[in-house]
Amino acid sequence: MPTVDVVNLSNQKVGEITLAESVFGTTVNEALLWESVRHYMAGVRSGTVKTKRRWEVSGSGKKLWRQKGTGRARIGSIRSPLWRHGATVHGPIPRDYSYHLPKKMLLGALRSALTAKLRDGELKVVDAFSIAEGKTRLVASALKQLEATRTVLLVEAGENPNLMKGSRNIPGVTLSSSKEVTTYDLLRHQKVVLTQAAAMKLSEGLA
Repeated sequence: MPTVDVVNLSNQKVGEITLAESVFGTTVNEALLWESVRHYMAGVRSGTVKTKRRWEVSGSGKKLWRQKGTGRARIGSIRSPLWRHGATVHGPIPRDYSYHLPKKMLLGALRSALTAKLRDGELKVVDAFSIAEGKTRLVASALKQLEATRTVLLVEAGENPNLMKGSRNIPGVTLSSSKEVTTYDLLRHQKVVLTQAAAMKLSEGLA
């Protein structure tokens, strides 16, 4: 079972934590990671693109000239797709791009992502995010001490108002709870910083 050092916000070791082998020491399934990220991106896709159909275009429906005898092509309405400012044929309409992915696949992808982060040395466990005030400079200083200066995912077990207020204005920093963390969030951030409580919840919940 993998054993990870627990540090404080000054990046000093204060203990160790043993995590579940099935969560933080499993085989990394890259195909499962790809499918999980694809599923997440499809779910957040807006799908609001829209073109007007024939009955939605502004304009009269009157026949412009008689069917025969004019020498011109027959036409029924100025809203015809053949005409300028007319309708669009087979254009896109609003739709939902999300699809169902089995829960076992989602959980397996989370295990693979956590294992990959720990394997690559991009996961760190802190004892707690004890921030005295919800100030950006305090959180930024703590992240600098933890050597997490680029894109960082902070995972907290419960609510932490001071951490939320202090981290929301820092570019590249995302705060998530252990219940809501996704494979996409884990992979798109260079560093992942977990509290000890969040690490235990993930270890127990995904085992």
